[in-house]
Amino acid sequence: MTKTTTPTIVIEGLTVDGRKFRPSDWAERISGNLSTFDNRRIHYSPLVRPAVKNGVKCVLLDPSLQQAAPALYAEMMEFARANNLRLCHEIDEG
Repeated sequence: MTKTTTPTIVIEGLTVDGRKFRPSDWAERISGNLSTFDNRRIHYSPLVRPAVKNGVKCVLLDPSLQQAAPALYAEMMEFARANNLRLCHEIDEG
């Protein structure tokens, strides 16, 4: 049985010309759109979550976000475009 995977969309904290995006907590802020709190701890959604890849803050978007919350997906993509942030895809090998 073959498992098909859709690549995760990665919004990198670098602009297309290589500058580091500010503020430094931007990934946590934008990921907070779908987060919840429990016992004074934040729990990020598996659809939108902050990460660090190769020392660069990123936001990981599950492609199913486009169907689950189309307005939020469009907002995230517009944020990346408006701020000239790099976008890439990665395939989860797990």
